Amino acid sequence: MSPTPFCKPTCALVLALPALSLLGGEARAADETTDTTLPQITVTGSRAGASQTLGATTVEPATLDRLRDASSDTASLLRNVPGVSLYGAGGLSSLPVIHGLADDRLRIKVDGMDLIAACPNHMNPALSYLDPSQVDVLRVYAGITPVSVGGDAIGGTIIAETPAPEFAAPGQKSFVKGQLGAFYRSNADQSGGNVAVTWANDRLNVSYSGATARSDNYKAGGDFKDYDVTGVPGHTLPRDEVGSTAYKTRNHLLGVALRGDNHLVEAKLGYQDLPYQLYPNQRMDMLDNTQHRINLRYLGQFGWGALEARAYHEKVDHYMDFGDDKMFVYGAPPGIVAPGMPMYTRSKNTGATIKATVDLSARDVLRLGSEIQNYRLNDWWPPSPAVLPAGTSFGGMAPDTFWNINDGQRNRTALFTEWESRVSPQWLTLVGVRYERVKMDAGPVQGYNRAMAGYWASADAFNAANREKTDNNWDLTALARYSPDTMHDIEFGYAMKTRSPNLYERYSWSKHSMALEMNNFVGDGNGYFGDPNLKPETAHTISATFDWHAPDREWEFKATPYYTHVTDFIDAVRCQGSGAAMNALCGGPANTAATNQFVHLQYANQAARLYGLDLSGKMPLARNRAGKFGLNGLINITRGKNLDTGDGLYNIMPLNARLALTHQYRGWDNGIELLMVKGKSHVSDVRNEIKTPGFSLVNLRTSYTWKQVHVNFGVENLFDKLYYLPLGGAYTGQGATMSFNREIGGSSMWGTAVPGMGRSIYVGVTMEF
Repeated sequence: MSPTPFCKPTCALVLALPALSLLGGEARAADETTDTTLPQITVTGSRAGASQTLGATTVEPATLDRLRDASSDTASLLRNVPGVSLYGAGGLSSLPVIHGLADDRLRIKVDGMDLIAACPNHMNPALSYLDPSQVDVLRVYAGITPVSVGGDAIGGTIIAETPAPEFAAPGQKSFVKGQLGAFYRSNADQSGGNVAVTWANDRLNVSYSGATARSDNYKAGGDFKDYDVTGVPGHTLPRDEVGSTAYKTRNHLLGVALRGDNHLVEAKLGYQDLPYQLYPNQRMDMLDNTQHRINLRYLGQFGWGALEARAYHEKVDHYMDFGDDKMFVYGAPPGIVAPGMPMYTRSKNTGATIKATVDLSARDVLRLGSEIQNYRLNDWWPPSPAVLPAGTSFGGMAPDTFWNINDGQRNRTALFTEWESRVSPQWLTLVGVRYERVKMDAGPVQGYNRAMAGYWASADAFNAANREKTDNNWDLTALARYSPDTMHDIEFGYAMKTRSPNLYERYSWSKHSMALEMNNFVGDGNGYFGDPNLKPETAHTISATFDWHAPDREWEFKATPYYTHVTDFIDAVRCQGSGAAMNALCGGPANTAATNQFVHLQYANQAARLYGLDLSGKMPLARNRAGKFGLNGLINITRGKNLDTGDGLYNIMPLNARLALTHQYRGWDNGIELLMVKGKSHVSDVRNEIKTPGFSLVNLRTSYTWKQVHVNFGVENLFDKLYYLPLGGAYTGQGATMSFNREIGGSSMWGTAVPGMGRSIYVGVTMEF
């Protein structure tokens, strides 16, 4: 029996109450088509199709505007998308998670480019190269991604785009438009600004956008440690200050576009200058990161459909060492004194794509495409500049250069085809197949010297192994949407997705404790090394979205259950050596049995299962002279298990919900939000993952918009509550981070999770002209 008209919004509210979304932000309806028409020009793609809408959530522009001033971390713009959470990292570089799968398990495209983190700690992920003010479109494919959108990923796809070029209408004069913005946040004394300007006529567009942001260390909502020493003489940190959370960055983007009647040619040049970004859950800090990128695009419309081609090149120079809050000088006279540990990474990323969209009939669209990506990575650590007593030689981090990855190569070639069909007014289907060939290799390596077995024995074994690997990977997707009427939609589908290991998973090689500690991109404080014989991960996912809504979307409720089974999932096992000497390097029996300390691990293929449920909804409460009141929110449930060992998977977000009361009146847009997170008790025992308690936070925000001025004001963590980030990893933000299992100020560093930020008041102003 169907609900009565009165019950429909009421029932939606009852179902949505446990989990209501962030401060008035809601995602664009999944069945709403996205217009591919470029602003004010006649060049278009083919019909906007299922590859852009099925399985996708697009963050509303109004939501982007509300969130930009609250954080300089672009990934934080995703925080009220159902199924998405964030791994904590540096202040600009958190890693998105979709249904428990993160980092390289996701395909993240920035203006169509597949960007790759070039760092053994993944300190420079794809979204860190965009300031929040530069983001115009943000779209998430959770789990089931159409093959035309991306491959080499098992967890989903995130699309980030900067503004498309605008042109004057034919016959009109040129125009100039722009934007100026600035923000300030009280916690950590954060500040920054941005500028964007465009000149265009009916044929040519020239645009520039730039942004800068800086921050000191932030403070938690209370004392989370019982020590204040850092290992740096004369430098201490208050017990509520989260060490190594400061940052400074500058991002620039220059665009030039030229159009004809049905053709568009576009070039974008990007540059990032990041002087420093410190990390509370890594043993090193990023002390310089420079990125240059060029992105060329062609889009044309023809009688048969549309053709899009893209070519890009990216170069990254990356440097790590100890920041201000971590011990810089190790050793003391009359022994060896080693100041610092320089680590360099350099990468080159070159890619090209071509996609044809063919209109077969009024109801059928065929997409054909190809992609190539050639990636090169060098990761080397020069000898530490040691101060030696007379008559001695440095036997640790010298006299040679340590090669962590030497001439790493990861080359992808892909072909795909996809068929979209409007079977009937009620049915829309999408099926696709994608083939990828991934070729990987790395050159011979060496340690700092031949005196220490952790260097020479591991290097010799690695150099003798077959390092050239070729994977032949297949992706399959089948999606459908059934819309029986204007108030109900059901999307469902199946996907088989495959991902080859990254360079660090296959080619990090040393079992020496120091080297292991430097190879960790999950922030758990442990040490990792790779395996050249790792197999690609293959995920089988089934998912459905039940969408119940008003015809005008004034109220809606969505439920998305999902299930994923992964074969050859790349998890971790405790490090064990062959023979007594190598086993000792791994930490021996203590490393195998430890339950309350950091451990040494090796990447290994196992089987895994993930499943869960996303709920989201919104509804109006009242509309009167005082304005429009509404209620909205979301809830996310995710579970993950290693099927070979029975262990929990690492960094699975516990049950969490957002409930928000919103108010709009003329130019005012206000909200109060309750964020609720259950304690994290399902953890990865092999990693000695730290459990975290549950918490609730209250956030406030308000904004006012004039014709050309927009002001945001808000308070995050209103009651200054002390809480710990469930996905923030282990706190290694201060002290002697090179001492693997150490004590600092009389306390063991293991067991402390990274706390979240205490109360922070923010204000942002944006002016358009």
